[in-house]
Amino acid sequence: MNLGLLFLKVNTTGVITLSELDWITNHQSDFSRLDMALVLKIGRLMDEGQIELDCRLPA
Repeated sequence: MNLGLLFLKVNTTGVITLSELDWITNHQSDFSRLDMALVLKIGRLMDEGQIELDCRLPA
């Protein structure tokens, strides 16, 4: 998985899964400063309610 692609997907869909959050926390030590800025942005968007946690509706 790539954090940049994950960030774009999360911004587009407005949803992040628990497995994606788990991946972020497991690879946090490998992230650059730019990557950490993206992680913080995802967290802020979740706090604001713009990104929902694991609530995809069936099509």
